Amino acid sequence: MSAVSSRLPVFPWDKLEPYKKTALAHPDGIVDLSVGTPVDPVPALIQEALVAAADSPGYPTVWGTKELRDALTGWCGRRLGAVGFADENVLPVVGSKELVAWLPTQLGLGAGDKVAYPRLAYPTYEVGARLCGAEPVVYDDPTELDPAGLKLLWLNSPSNPTGKVLGKDELTRIVAWAREHGVLVFSDECYLELGWEADPVSVLHPDVCGGSYEGIVAVHSLSKRSNLAGYRAAFIAGDATVLGELLLIRKHGGMMTAAPVQAATVAALGDDAHVAEQRERYAARRAALRAALEAHGFRIEHSEASLYLWATRDEPCWDTVAYLAEKGVLVAPGDFYGEAGERFVRVAFTATDERVEAAVKRLG
Repeated sequence: MSAVSSRLPVFPWDKLEPYKKTALAHPDGIVDLSVGTPVDPVPALIQEALVAAADSPGYPTVWGTKELRDALTGWCGRRLGAVGFADENVLPVVGSKELVAWLPTQLGLGAGDKVAYPRLAYPTYEVGARLCGAEPVVYDDPTELDPAGLKLLWLNSPSNPTGKVLGKDELTRIVAWAREHGVLVFSDECYLELGWEADPVSVLHPDVCGGSYEGIVAVHSLSKRSNLAGYRAAFIAGDATVLGELLLIRKHGGMMTAAPVQAATVAALGDDAHVAEQRERYAARRAALRAALEAHGFRIEHSEASLYLWATRDEPCWDTVAYLAEKGVLVAPGDFYGEAGERFVRVAFTATDERVEAAVKRLG
């Protein structure tokens, strides 16, 4: 039995443990800005929907209830501008990380195939390629890639970790190039509703895709917009042929979103008020942390969207991590996301108001 884990990089967060211990030793406790995990309450209407569906003794379906599919197609039309969406254009998944990690395998990719993703990126894109034996390839501009053997192209806008947003014209150009070369595009848009200095656009918008979803799929999550990371609620939307194949495979694999989570997702996507309220919380935390970091000598790059500040003191990232850990503040080193991040740190503003205030005071 060969160890599949031998194909994978070292799990990056384990390397942060010594610095976490240093930060925990601060007299006023740790301010953990390393992982972008929600800390605010799950909105009441979502909790109520979950509880109301708690008596669900039977198996849920992989495709989800009709109510869920209606909620997904309706939201894609209302929020992303997608037109002509039907049930065949949406598919719930068990959290977006599961989808990212196992998508290349489910697409039947393997040795000789290439999976491309941004040079600075969420590490799971690489993991997904390595799990199936495909070759991971990084890019600055995907249209400069050699399309030979390239089967899957990941876009990520707004970006994790940098917060960079790809404009409508850029997305249109990339989608046209991918279609010309027969490359399947998956666009990770999990932070789309968290634009601060830019208005992120989906690849499903007709101005980008020309009203056709051929060869494109968008990935969305309720983890950040609705504080549902613990629910594992996410979905993909786009090319009906691709989604139909994935549906068949996921049926065999039993990849079912729990019935109460399906009901909670319907409630979450049907309400915009809680999203606006959460945005206000994040906007205030972002403004406070950005001002404190810049006053302390940091430079912030990109960061026009998402839940992170991409910050640098123009020194090796682990030096910055160590420096802030001594102040009881834990951040993520930029090289977790690729060698190009070796002089940056990612600062999440997913901490309580009290902890953000503590960080601001320590940086003061």
